[in-house]
Amino acid sequence: MENENTENVSETVSESVQEAKKVLHLDDLKEFITWQNLAKLTTTIIAILIFYIVYRIIKNVVLKKAKDKMQPHNAMLLNKIVSYVFYVLISMYILGLFGINLSAIWGAAGVAGLAIGFAAQTSVSNLISGLFVLSEKTIKMGDYISIGDESGIVDSIGLLSIKIHTLDNQLVRIPNSTVINSNLKNYNSYTKRRLVFDIPISYEADLDKALNAIKKVPAACPAVLQEPEPAIFYDGFGDAISLKLAVWFENGQLAEVKNQVYTNIVKICRADNVEIPYTRYDVKIINNK
Repeated sequence: MENENTENVSETVSESVQEAKKVLHLDDLKEFITWQNLAKLTTTIIAILIFYIVYRIIKNVVLKKAKDKMQPHNAMLLNKIVSYVFYVLISMYILGLFGINLSAIWGAAGVAGLAIGFAAQTSVSNLISGLFVLSEKTIKMGDYISIGDESGIVDSIGLLSIKIHTLDNQLVRIPNSTVINSNLKNYNSYTKRRLVFDIPISYEADLDKALNAIKKVPAACPAVLQEPEPAIFYDGFGDAISLKLAVWFENGQLAEVKNQVYTNIVKICRADNVEIPYTRYDVKIINNK
């Protein structure tokens, strides 16, 4: 009786082992693990390590020279291209070692690429536009730009879009096709900017006196450049006579210039008794009694 139980347990264990072998494909794995395949695997690992070391050396040398001669966004793009080329070459090398037909893969990739191209025309348009954006070099990271209704500081320039953050620290992604097809204003392209202030002057005021008073304003503002020379001129009639003051300043001084100029306009006009008109309303109180 005990012998029968032992035989049953042995058969059960044997069946379990055979089932586990089938599930884990141990027989197939045993056939695969040969000295030839192990040598091939070892060679592949060593080759990949060598390729990776060479890739890191080339990447560091290329990026070091790119940082000295290229703008940051172009250097970043070059970094991505070098990485993608390495991954493609390594993938092709590994597939070739295991006897996979690369020509068939390239053919399938061509058909798939054609189908994807038709399905993603917008992305292709952005990609082509991205090449124009990079080649024009009208934008670089850190610039303050305005495109359509969006304004902000450029964080990154990619092949599909540029990313900016607004002055209230909100991320905005702008497709490259929009950049190409819209009017772009870059406030950092030049080191100096000009700002024109519109100052209303009363019709009853002495215009020569008003002109001489406003001429004192640029000298009273430290942030305003005296070269190029500020310009002051009358520019039309309306509810008041329009007097223009155009001043130059260094980029990044916009808020400071506005504060200084507006403050000194009011101070000097008050000191010289030059009236700056504003809208007034007459209120008439009717007493029924």
